[in-house]
Amino acid sequence: MRVLFVGGTGIISSACTEWLVQHGVEVWHLNRGASSKPPEGVRSVACDVRSGGGLPEELRVERFDAVADFIAFTVEDIERDLAWFEGRTRHFLFISSASAYQKPPASPFVREDTPLSNPFWEYSRNKIACEERLLRAYRERGFPGTIVRPSLTYSDWLIPLCVNSWSRSWTIIDRMRRGKPVIVPGDGTSLWTVTHNSDFARGFCPLLGNEAAVGHAFHVVSDEVLTWNQLYQQAAQAAGTEAKLVHMPSDLIAAMDGKELGSLIGDKANSVVFDLSKLRAFVPDYRPQVPWREGVARCIRWFEADPSRQLVDDEANARWDAMIAQYAKAWPEGRIPGI
Repeated sequence: MRVLFVGGTGIISSACTEWLVQHGVEVWHLNRGASSKPPEGVRSVACDVRSGGGLPEELRVERFDAVADFIAFTVEDIERDLAWFEGRTRHFLFISSASAYQKPPASPFVREDTPLSNPFWEYSRNKIACEERLLRAYRERGFPGTIVRPSLTYSDWLIPLCVNSWSRSWTIIDRMRRGKPVIVPGDGTSLWTVTHNSDFARGFCPLLGNEAAVGHAFHVVSDEVLTWNQLYQQAAQAAGTEAKLVHMPSDLIAAMDGKELGSLIGDKANSVVFDLSKLRAFVPDYRPQVPWREGVARCIRWFEADPSRQLVDDEANARWDAMIAQYAKAWPEGRIPGI
């Protein structure tokens, strides 16, 4: 089988590349070539896909069993994919987002036919528009598209706690180890699922080239459901420390830090339990193998293996300190319980 990834070196796509290589699949990457190098044996074609140019010359004569775009975020990106890959692949997979599901949710139990609507996050609305364009191409002219919706997927080099620095995710562990309080949305009992990228690959890669999946949507996530309190506490335990949790209303967090509106109100503050029966109908042996307790321990070991990786987001720390100080004023004597 021959597979082309648009992208290929990100958190999700790198794990999928590794899985395919291990299973003897011929893998190509189409990207700028600016990130980490792909594994040995992967064919890499350098191109800035958003430059407005056409499909690179060396791909114009190639045909693929499957093409997956990991870096499409707008309808314009989908239009490019339609122009470039129609007639060049038997199967096209668009990486959407589980944040596209209805917010606020009418039910915490989510299936692939749960309505798509997110008035809080432009990112999610753009993904919905991409899905609609791809489905229209399937209905009108049989373009062989499949939609895949990851939820919060992480790697050994990313600690995905919800009020954290995405670019410097060691910040939350450093903060815990220094005895600083950390912010948790709501009362911390919202149900959530985090997925290690290797588990995503186990569910996603067997879909590639499966023409029975054309026209369908799937979420590919772990089957472990934890509260945010458990996610923070298990991270602290893996780090050999204690988590001092400050439970703060999600809408207040969003009001005090505008960056959190979409990510919290439009996603992580809501309880979600994913039904995996559809994915398992297509990938019967899908069984996630990295529970959070193990995954976060792997993250910490990765950061500790090289102190230069332990970057701390000072701006985020200052912002959280100010938010906690303001919130403390609402409590008698200005003291948050337990802190």
